[in-house]
Amino acid sequence: MTTTRRRAATLLGFLALGLSLGAGALAQNAPKELRIGYQKVGLVVVARQQGLIEKQLAPQGVAVRWVEFQAGPPLLEALNAGGIDFGYTGDAPPIFSQAAGGNLVYVGAAAPTRDGEAILVKAGSTIRSVADLKGKTVAVGRGTSSHNLLIAALEKAGLSFSDIKPAYLLPSDAGSAFANDSVDAWVIWDPYLALAQSRGETRVLATTGQTHDVSSFFLANRTFAEKNPGLIAGALSGLTEAAGWARTHRDEVAQSLAAVTGVPYPVQKVAADRTEFAVRPLSDEILTAQQTTADRFFRLGLIPRPIKVRDIVWAPPRT
Repeated sequence: MTTTRRRAATLLGFLALGLSLGAGALAQNAPKELRIGYQKVGLVVVARQQGLIEKQLAPQGVAVRWVEFQAGPPLLEALNAGGIDFGYTGDAPPIFSQAAGGNLVYVGAAAPTRDGEAILVKAGSTIRSVADLKGKTVAVGRGTSSHNLLIAALEKAGLSFSDIKPAYLLPSDAGSAFANDSVDAWVIWDPYLALAQSRGETRVLATTGQTHDVSSFFLANRTFAEKNPGLIAGALSGLTEAAGWARTHRDEVAQSLAAVTGVPYPVQKVAADRTEFAVRPLSDEILTAQQTTADRFFRLGLIPRPIKVRDIVWAPPRT
């Protein structure tokens, strides 16, 4: 099966699931609103700007409310608490949430970040490689995909996480710290990465794509997903449609991202051009890679207990 046919099959599968559940799961005591957590990046923002999830859910009388977050960990805190129903994060946040007993499930995978996430230094820095980070202060979001990138890159360079001094900061604070040289390096994702690169001469030490093969994920509150599988299927259908549009309309994607996030179009154009847009099923390969990350975090003492990623994979009802 070709890539195009696989993508079409994915969309048709979500559409079929949503339609088959519509008469039952959506009609009986369904909520009137789906609350979606998003960040200033990627496919979810495109779907919001295009109104594609709204289009999927409108026939059931369900509206969509969008809630913005700076990073994955606070998004998943809201998901666990029932403040939102659905969201998108990198690979690390759901691992930390699951280890803490979070009420969440994986419902789908997005494409890997690759060049859209990197370890960044100033152009004039004496740090020339990841190995040179030994003893240096590195800004990174705790429990984010960038946290995982930093750990994996250090291990690949023969260092351990204890060899550096982490400065746990959210993107806005980390950007300021990087700009005023309060930290030696910054590990960050688009559009913050593209924004930092637009503001001054920088160098990339390593990207996610150069370091390891990981995915980002679509997640839902477990209780909500179990009660409203048709709404989850509808959201995934809208996202799949958005991915198909985004792959062939990158200029418009950048305009959409700029309009929603307030990040200037030239910066979002850089981010859009190096983003792969896709909604993928939770394959054995993807889940095995995610389990490897979870095992690494437990080995380093970053999560309090070992977990099995497959324990929180959404299983929609058979139709």
